[in-house]
Order: sequence, then C-alpha cells, then structure tokens
Amino acid sequence: MLLIFALSYGMGTEPYFGLYRYDFLFFFALVVQGLLMYFKLESWQEAKVIALFHVLALIMELVLTAPHIGSWQYPEPAVLKILTVPLFAGFMYSAIGSFFARAIRLFHISFIALPEFKYLMVLALVAYINFMSKFFIFDIRNILFIWSIWLFWRTKAVFWVNRQQFTIPMLVLLLVLASLIWVAENISTFYDIWVYPNQADGWHMVWIGKIGSWYLLLMLSLVFVLKISGQRQSNGIWQLKEQFIKKG
Repeated sequence: MLLIFALSYGMGTEPYFGLYRYDFLFFFALVVQGLLMYFKLESWQEAKVIALFHVLALIMELVLTAPHIGSWQYPEPAVLKILTVPLFAGFMYSAIGSFFARAIRLFHISFIALPEFKYLMVLALVAYINFMSKFFIFDIRNILFIWSIWLFWRTKAVFWVNRQQFTIPMLVLLLVLASLIWVAENISTFYDIWVYPNQADGWHMVWIGKIGSWYLLLMLSLVFVLKISGQRQSNGIWQLKEQFIKKG
C-alpha cells in the first residue's frame, strides 16, 4: 500500500476521467481485495472480520476528521467519500484486521495466558470510545495503557515459522507493530495520504507519542479478531476456530 501511495503521488489534485487520486486508491484497494478472495489468499470468514473494521473505522474517521475536531484531514479532493472521509480510508484500518486474521492462520498462532474475553472486550470498547470521547471529556489513555499492561503482562503469542516454534510476549508484539505503523504513518503523511494540523504548511515527522495511539488501536483490533475467530479455553489458551482454518 505504501508503494501505491508513493507511485500515485505524482497525480496531484487534478481529476482524471472525473475522478481523483483518492478515488483511484479506493478502486485499487477493491481490486486487491477481490484478488485476495479469488485466489483464496483470504477466506470469507476473514472478509467478515474486515467488514467489521470498515464500519468501526468509518465511524471513528467521521468523528475525528469533523471540522470542529480536525485530528487530521485528507487534503486532496475526492468524489467517492462520505463527508470528510474518502472511501479508501476504511481499507487502511481493515488492513490491520486482515493482517491479524491472516497472520494467525498462516503462522498457526495461538495465545497462552490470555485473560477472559469479558475483561478484554471491556478494555477494547473503552479504548475505541476514548479515541472519540477524549475531545468532549477527559482523555484516559494513560489508564488504558496501565490497564492493558495489567491484563496482558503474562500473555504470550506462540507461532510457527519453518516448523520451528517461537514465542513472543503480547505486549512486546503490540509495541513493535505500533512502532512499524508509526514509520509507515510518516511515509503516508509525507505523500499527503492524510495530514495532521502541524503538517498543513509542510511535512514534519509525526509525533512519536502517536505510537501509543497505534498501540491502543492494534490492541483493540487484535481483541476483536481473537473474539471473532477463535476460542479461549478455561486454562487461558486461545486457538483458532475450525471454520477460520479452512479457506474459502
């Protein structure tokens, strides 16, 4: 996706056949999604997870890009959009859900010492709401960080590569992935996929504190994926459901 962002940068803000760069990014994302399904690189079960992320992403985007909030904005025109949000934006969020769903299947990932879902879902929902409610009431992200550490400090992901088993603490996994997305975010804002208020007059590196926001987004995304696609046993071991193991 980053490569397409860079390659399409030269299109500028001029229309092509009545459509703009953001519109073509949407069509590109649709084609990629269709090819993944056609070649069975992504299952219908995983597609349902992706659809959920589209809905959640659209709601959050509409709130956070509203003029009176303006956490970020999409600086270029688009025909295919809802209010302030071009339709391709949903695919950037659903890519996170897709990544987790496919990685779990491809690398046979399981989790040990996973807390009960009733606690995880509350954390995930509160984190999701806080992304939007912090502009109207107080921001509780620091509480969410402490809460997530308390819940996940014993949780580990077990995965297989070339028939070798590896284990990584879940908190470390989320932090590493959040850091990588922060790097990708800097590249994306450089190519005007979206911009933050301090980048309106020219590109600046995204504040490193955004890693915390990505950590929370990844955490809630993973919780939703685990809830939908797997089952937690009473001993805290989580495994993928049979219908998600089979493709198609």
